[in-house]
Amino acid sequence: MLSNPSPLRGRTVLVLHAHPDDEAIFTGVTMRRLADAGARVVLVTATLGELGEVHVPLSPGETMAQRRVAELENAASLLGVQRLVLLGARDSGLPGAADNVHPDALAAADPERVARRVAALIDEESAETLVHDDGRGIYGHPDHLAAHRIGAAAARLTGVAAYQSTVDRDHLHDRVTRSHLIHAAAEATGLPFGVPSSDVALRIGATAGELAVKRAAIAVHASQVSAESLGHAGFDEAYGYEWYLRTGDGRGVLDELAAPAAVGAPA
Repeated sequence: MLSNPSPLRGRTVLVLHAHPDDEAIFTGVTMRRLADAGARVVLVTATLGELGEVHVPLSPGETMAQRRVAELENAASLLGVQRLVLLGARDSGLPGAADNVHPDALAAADPERVARRVAALIDEESAETLVHDDGRGIYGHPDHLAAHRIGAAAARLTGVAAYQSTVDRDHLHDRVTRSHLIHAAAEATGLPFGVPSSDVALRIGATAGELAVKRAAIAVHASQVSAESLGHAGFDEAYGYEWYLRTGDGRGVLDELAAPAAVGAPA
């Protein structure tokens, strides 16, 4: 895949996501490839995801936040994350919910204030590239929209190269069945998801090995992800690509990742 086994050694990428499981679903292949190429991957998760669904019953005395953080830690390990930072904001729930305006909710937070925390992490880690959600919040979730605002402000404060994680809605509409997590999330918000193919600036396609790791990392989030989502026939097409917009004209570390010719190609 990459001729030099560690071409990105000494380089650091900070990845900002709204909830536990977003890292695996939207950037799992990218993070694993960065780590395999020698880069330091720092994952910043803004909320604990405490308002998520409960597909697997909690243990006596266990909270949803505890379950989701444990799942996140396991997924981060699979994906090669070297540092995990929890910002500790409250999950905001779906659009229009009363939780959107809870004083501790991420959606109600001052994005500039949170961005300064993220910027401090970028400086501390000497990160040169930031990844965060696109301007639509990928599928319109209030926390994803907040993560975009925070990420955009942090990029502006630090001047690092920035990429916006998104999904190619044309690809998903044309080539994938409706039984994928992104479509289900969009149905929950009632809002359109992603961007058209023509807007995508960078597409990263998984090798067979990377896709297996991504599937395993998604599966770790068992409280949120059903077996059907992992087992449907279109899994490779739905999750084997990761898509990005660039912020401005600058190119960062993600552009240096080699891309296989097709999803499932040997590493």
